[in-house]
Amino acid sequence: MTQAPAFAPASDKTLPLWLVRPGPQGGADLPSGLDAMAQTWARSQGFAGKSGQLCLLPDAQGGLAGALYGIGGADRAGRDRWLLGRAAEILPAGDWRLAAVPADVDPALASLGWLLGQYRFTRYKPAEAPPARLVAPDGIDAAHVLALAAGEYLARDLINTPASDMGPAELEAAARDLAARHGAAVEVTLGPDLLDRNFPMIHAVGRAGAQAPRLIDLRFPGEGPALTLVGKGVCFDTGGLDIKPAASMALMKKDMGGAANVLGLAETLALTGATQGMRLRILIPAVENAIAGDAFRPGDILTSRKGLTVEVNNTDAEGRLVLADALALADEDSPDLLISMATLTGAARVALGPDLPPFFCDDDAVAAAIHDAGRDQADPVWRLPFWEPYETMIEPGIADLDNAPGGGFAGAITAALFLRRFTGQARHYVHFDIYGWQPSAAPGRPKGGAGQGMRAILNALPRILGR
Repeated sequence: MTQAPAFAPASDKTLPLWLVRPGPQGGADLPSGLDAMAQTWARSQGFAGKSGQLCLLPDAQGGLAGALYGIGGADRAGRDRWLLGRAAEILPAGDWRLAAVPADVDPALASLGWLLGQYRFTRYKPAEAPPARLVAPDGIDAAHVLALAAGEYLARDLINTPASDMGPAELEAAARDLAARHGAAVEVTLGPDLLDRNFPMIHAVGRAGAQAPRLIDLRFPGEGPALTLVGKGVCFDTGGLDIKPAASMALMKKDMGGAANVLGLAETLALTGATQGMRLRILIPAVENAIAGDAFRPGDILTSRKGLTVEVNNTDAEGRLVLADALALADEDSPDLLISMATLTGAARVALGPDLPPFFCDDDAVAAAIHDAGRDQADPVWRLPFWEPYETMIEPGIADLDNAPGGGFAGAITAALFLRRFTGQARHYVHFDIYGWQPSAAPGRPKGGAGQGMRAILNALPRILGR
């Protein structure tokens, strides 16, 4: 990672930061512990407690005595996710402590927002200034919050790294690094061995790439219910012979966002010790969808690991092909919970936008656990259906399945239905169609790679695996 998330050590040099809401009669609801001079100063600066409003407080010598930070009214909580992340971005460098937290603000989530706002991607350009640091508030599980941030940092770093430095080999190296940190076993099936070991669709999609395609398989030490995470690792997607236009190709370094998210989630699970109570497996089909003389073609019919034949009607619908072979392998172990994460369809973004990833699940109780955990952990997700009347849309007639049905309707659903065909032995299957990218900066979410669904899954696991 470019840097690890960290809280500042407590000391007598930390500066107080008050979180302030607007008052009922206008102006700010200033904290009672603020001295008269600071209150007068805040009013003279027009500080009203509006969301993201900052008021620095001077001391008697003209130095910095602390700050007031507006968090808006309670009615804005749904709109101002990770608002404290903005404070981490705009406060002067130094160490800060929360002097007062409103009763309806969760200090652990607020602290996580700060750490997420502290993130800087510095691999190619150093940060202009060090970020402000926060002392962990009393009463929170600081190690747990740091573990959540570490998983997010890892996912962001992997997605933000361009394909020149994050091809299949480098993605494998990142997985090996994670495995080494946490004692996981690694097995990689590479290049022609994919055919020998019956992963024909991973091989077909990736064989034209500059780096050999591969399947990365991590198994963590632990006992208990089996959780398998499968992440799409298309390190760059030209669209293949159905080449994307330049505008659509610009962000395709993020097409391995599913792999980045499952690795980020694995990092958090390991740091929190959760892996000790489960059998965690990570599968990542890592490829480049490139153009060369041996690239797979529109009209080709591929035979999958499961034996299902797939007609390729668009080489730009490659993610579901590589995921299908990986899901088939995962399903052979009959895990208690099988989850796929992928930057899979533009249709999901059209339906729900970049900030709200859909997920698909047949079990109402599992779906409710994931939705509720996402709501509670400021990691929103939204359930879409495996709508069975659309199954005929993915059945082309001359093969078992069509990877890119025409008509332009229900693209996210038909992709999810396609993937579900390669499962059936797992007790529960859930698919996330994520975007993995923050298109414009927001509090706690700088423009660039983004984790989605990780905390929702993490906090739903006790309800799902404990059933």
